[in-house]
Amino acid sequence: MIQSRLIGLTTAALVLALAFVLNPSAQKHRDAIRAAVKDRSPLAGALGVGALTAFTSTYQSWGVCSFTTVNDRTISIGAFGLVHVRDVVPDGK
Repeated sequence: MIQSRLIGLTTAALVLALAFVLNPSAQKHRDAIRAAVKDRSPLAGALGVGALTAFTSTYQSWGVCSFTTVNDRTISIGAFGLVHVRDVVPDGK
């Protein structure tokens, strides 16, 4: 019983430590935004919309995860070294 609890606590501590260490940086978020805009719309990528969006984004980190926002909208979410860029659709569409 005590041994299984110790294994569970050790595993949780390791996962938490990995989350802190692998939290994506602001630059990783910006690179992912640029790449996602370019993939979704080659014309927007050529016009630099992804670079502009990445430049104007605000990076926020909670230690174990991070995200970027533009105009109070979450654009990308990151954790464990991975960054997911949301498919943001304007309101009303």
